Amino acid sequence: MKSYRFDEIKARIHSNGLLRPLDVLLVGGTGTGKSSTLNALFGSTVAKVGVGVDPETQQIAAYQFHDYLRFHDSAGLGDGKAADQKHAKNITAELSRTINPEGTRNGFIDLTVVLLDGSSRDLGTAFKLLESVVLKSIAPERVIVAINQADMAMKGHHWNAQLRQPEAPLLDFLEKQAYSVQQRIKESTGLTISKPIYYSAQFHYNIPAFIDHIISHLPKERRAM
Repeated sequence: MKSYRFDEIKARIHSNGLLRPLDVLLVGGTGTGKSSTLNALFGSTVAKVGVGVDPETQQIAAYQFHDYLRFHDSAGLGDGKAADQKHAKNITAELSRTINPEGTRNGFIDLTVVLLDGSSRDLGTAFKLLESVVLKSIAPERVIVAINQADMAMKGHHWNAQLRQPEAPLLDFLEKQAYSVQQRIKESTGLTISKPIYYSAQFHYNIPAFIDHIISHLPKERRAM
């Protein structure tokens, strides 16, 4: 995936005068698959994945994708009140972090990707994360949403394991789910987002769409602080 649309990413970052690499923070509840998403993007095990409900990532770690993109994996919320407060504080600190090239003061994180669990109907943690943490620290136009675990959106039904892709009933369900998330986020946060993309990090399904989503939301200018 590192070569996927590389020239376009490079050209857009240069033409928009953005800092490079462009820094992208992945946030989401525990178990949404931030680490597995990174592994799917890199095509190798760069981030250790937790087993079951045991989260692996406990602090923010950086992963250089190439010269023009760098991802940051944050701890997930949903591990209890004390842990959530600690993780929320770390995410806020990362989103408030500045960098000062050429005497200017810019935000270190350029874009935030909020990951949702496609197998769960309970999105309360995700909306809380958006409202009380993310949107208080970064502008809405720098926030995008993606739905992981598309293979489990209907409890595994209508997922073609051989082809590693959804069959027609599941594809229709995923489209409706993405639209529903878009509407619920607007109702919950007042934020109008583009329709979330859906993918499966485990099966590497629709991973190019994840990069497409980032490219379509590349900032038009540096993040002034």
